[in-house]
Amino acid sequence: MVKNRNEAEIAILTAAKTIFSVKGKDGATMQEIANEAGINKALLHYYFRNKDLLFEEVFFDAVKKFSPILKHAIAQEVDLYQKIQQICEAYITMAIENPFVPVFVLSEVNKQPEIFIQKMFHGDLPDFPKLAAQINKEVSLGNIKPIQPQHLILNMMSMCVFPFVFKPIFIVGMQADKQLFDQLMLERIKTVPQFIIDSIKK
Repeated sequence: MVKNRNEAEIAILTAAKTIFSVKGKDGATMQEIANEAGINKALLHYYFRNKDLLFEEVFFDAVKKFSPILKHAIAQEVDLYQKIQQICEAYITMAIENPFVPVFVLSEVNKQPEIFIQKMFHGDLPDFPKLAAQINKEVSLGNIKPIQPQHLILNMMSMCVFPFVFKPIFIVGMQADKQLFDQLMLERIKTVPQFIIDSIKK
């Protein structure tokens, strides 16, 4: 039983994340979220007027938790291989816990890209230029194979994020199920950074 406003909002956001993770924004209904939260639909609408506002709240709550982890992984002073491992782990873990995030970013980012990205990171974007400089330095020292930093960064991002966008096609096309997909994603926390590292290692 929900006792106060703060408890109600926590219950709603927790329930909404659960439903959105399974059905996405378009497939979820406010009634399902209300049922999951253990409240009536009228109370749900009292706190969140519509599904779009609720989804945005859940989305930015997930990004708010992920953003500092990514920024730290990129900014810290560690060797490139360790940094690749930590960036890939941060992205894939975030997407496993919040599978609605990559799909929503893909659908929204091209509408008003600068505004959307600034809002995601509160104006403090991850320091990708610093990562690019570190890659260039490792190339110049002969520690890794020659590669444009932009390509290496794109390789990491695409291998970490795209499988979650591709999920419905993968499940149908491979005649797989959600459990197999989830297991593969957990395995990719280790296999993706290793694949990236092996591709640049001399």
